[in-house]
Amino acid sequence: MTTTLTGSPVSPGRAAGVVVTMPEPVPEPPTTRLHAHEADAAVEAVRTASTAVQKRLVDRADRARGTAADVLSVTAAMAGDPTLASDAERRVREDLVTPARAVWDAAGSLAAQLEQLGPPLAERARDVRDVRDRIVAELTGARPPGVPEPGHPFVLVAEDLAPADTATLDPETVLGIVTSGGGPTSHTAILARSLGIPAVVAVAGAGDLRDGETVLLDGGSGSVVRDPDPDAVAAAQHRDTARRELQGPGRTADGVPVELMANVADPDGARAAAEAGAEGVGLFRTEFCFLGRAAEPSVAEQVSAYRRVLAAFPGRRVVVRTLDAGADKPLGFVTADDEPNPALGVRGLRTAVGHPDVLDRQLQAIAEAAAAEEAEVWVMAPMVATPAEARDFVAACAKHGLEQAGVMVEVPAAALRARWIFEHAAFGSLGTNDLIQYAMAADRVLGELATLSTPWQPAVLELVRATCEGAAAHGRPVGVCGEAAADPALAPVLVGLGVSSLSMTPRALGDVAAVLGATTSEECAELARLACEQPDAESARAAVRGRLAALLDELAL
Repeated sequence: MTTTLTGSPVSPGRAAGVVVTMPEPVPEPPTTRLHAHEADAAVEAVRTASTAVQKRLVDRADRARGTAADVLSVTAAMAGDPTLASDAERRVREDLVTPARAVWDAAGSLAAQLEQLGPPLAERARDVRDVRDRIVAELTGARPPGVPEPGHPFVLVAEDLAPADTATLDPETVLGIVTSGGGPTSHTAILARSLGIPAVVAVAGAGDLRDGETVLLDGGSGSVVRDPDPDAVAAAQHRDTARRELQGPGRTADGVPVELMANVADPDGARAAAEAGAEGVGLFRTEFCFLGRAAEPSVAEQVSAYRRVLAAFPGRRVVVRTLDAGADKPLGFVTADDEPNPALGVRGLRTAVGHPDVLDRQLQAIAEAAAAEEAEVWVMAPMVATPAEARDFVAACAKHGLEQAGVMVEVPAAALRARWIFEHAAFGSLGTNDLIQYAMAADRVLGELATLSTPWQPAVLELVRATCEGAAAHGRPVGVCGEAAADPALAPVLVGLGVSSLSMTPRALGDVAAVLGATTSEECAELARLACEQPDAESARAAVRGRLAALLDELAL
């Protein structure tokens, strides 16, 4: 019997296939004692299991590409590390515990040692526990952790996905993703969009889905159909799933320009964005050369790193965001590790109060990189809340000859006081992920709050409008660089609210361009009005998608 589950739509597209569930966490083995004469066989079991796990990971790494290959290679190296295996063997002989218990305790000891050393070695503790679970699963016959490999395309169902799991997702085999946890701006949602995999998160009843059953999911509307109609399954499976390419500059159906740009986090991402046809970079996250270090990179190191990104966009705009440390990106040299509420603490531009020299050196590096390359470089600061902060940041940029200095609008106060913010800032970029979190007082990774953590919230859309109106009073442009920009149905609403550029994962560029290209600027304004008039996010999404139904259906969005 056909039944429909609903959740939060986070990555558009439709997919049909058989369900494969993520394995349950490997349980902690009981402390069972061996007889002395069993020790030799137990030691051999540890060695055999460790070798098998390492070989399996190496094989997967050889077949993988990019980040997935790196993650799997690191895990394989850890599985082959003699430190873990030798300690487990010692515990078998000395404590006469089972192989699984010995591996579990040895890994726990090694992980604790790494965590005490602090970053970057502390980050390896997660790899140790991953290897532990794999070896224990090999020893006990449990399903190994990580994304399954059933040998055929499938729809992945999980409570949520860890970063290491998402790094190994293969869009050639993972047709769609359904989770019971997470939210529209969670790590899983962001990775699904970047890979072009249809996904629905925070699905009530997802835990009841079973391996082998067929589902039809719609990542645009948020539905998951169990036992779907065979014709609907056939239509989804035979639909052309090739990525829609961006053809020329973004514009509405009546020719109003809407710059379609890309979010990038490193040089590889910049090259991919350029190849996808992005008109520029609307958000260049500079944290990649700071994270995992005990001290800030030198100016020369930063210049080299930034130039590799700028070089991919000669003659085009690259908006560089200064260091966004704090909250989920702690850095020991600018942030404290004992803040009671890091999301509301010293993060983003606020770190410059106590460490102005770090910001000054970064601006120097950005200026030197800009002078050496042909990209049009704009600079913006994260977490600006007051006009004074905007004024001081613009002045700091001017000292280094950086004339196009703007702000991220992520704090509701900045949206509401946009008229005064843009007396100083040359442009603005809406970071909708944090704007939603702060406006709705909802942690964006909690599945229980997924209905709140969505850019379709009318209150959030009103903050977007307020920002654009405040900027327009001074002739300043406003873009969106949060995940909201990648939603093809939401794009015309944002344009109707006054946004002039949208920056997103490169894979979303073609879909967003197609919807905008079929919608006039007048229709965008009407869709914005329609969304803002609704009482809640679900009603706003339904009203807009209902108005765009024929177009979205034609484009399989």
